[in-house]
Amino acid sequence: MGNPSKDHPWEKIFSVYGIHNHDFNLQPFTITAQQIKSACHDFTKTAEKEARILCYQANRKDRPQVFLDRGVFLLPIKNGEYKIIKGEGYTDIPEISSPPIEFKSSLDFPLVSSLVGSSEMQHLDYAHATGLIEHFVGEGKLVLTIRGRKYTPEFEFKVGKHHITQKGVQTEVDAGFEGKEVVVLIEAKNQKMDNIIIRQLYYPYRKWGIDTQKTVIPLFFEKRGDEYMMWKYEFADEYDYNSLRLVKSEKYTIS
Repeated sequence: MGNPSKDHPWEKIFSVYGIHNHDFNLQPFTITAQQIKSACHDFTKTAEKEARILCYQANRKDRPQVFLDRGVFLLPIKNGEYKIIKGEGYTDIPEISSPPIEFKSSLDFPLVSSLVGSSEMQHLDYAHATGLIEHFVGEGKLVLTIRGRKYTPEFEFKVGKHHITQKGVQTEVDAGFEGKEVVVLIEAKNQKMDNIIIRQLYYPYRKWGIDTQKTVIPLFFEKRGDEYMMWKYEFADEYDYNSLRLVKSEKYTIS
């Protein structure tokens, strides 16, 4: 099944610009936010005509039916411009079946304020403060240095046989930590995720690799109940979007 709130708008977009007849095996299709807005101006609901919402496809279930039918996904290539690409845009987040490891906090006092609320950033901060993230990564001291939105420099990469150039795409990580020789970038959720779009790991990976010239380690982080779960990834080929592979994963409780 597609995504009901996006099915009709994207069907209209495909019809207006003749995308139904496009050969995605030959090359991706480029479309702009302005074209999306123009094609959908007759829809009454904001979610059906706002390009930002229609282009948010961070999970496989976020894609409209016309994308599913053709095996394509959406990538931003610069501000207000996207490519619809044939290929696998997402990666599964495997369940961690091993029992949780009890990790003893490096602090000698409890963090009371960390119990107030339930946000991804808050859980990340607590895991870092207790020493858990440093323990999992195993690269020595890590200092919080990256937060919020940044724009990518220009870089090239491939998806399958397609070569893509992007420049000036806004990216965001929930937290970035720098060590002596590494930069650790974390995408965090406070609920179970079956899959995520690889772009959320790949674009920051390329940006901070270019900007720092250090080894970049992408992590995915989840907090479920009192368990902290982490997946460590690497890109076997920095120029290949689909070369992502899982290095290790663990789940912890913190005492």
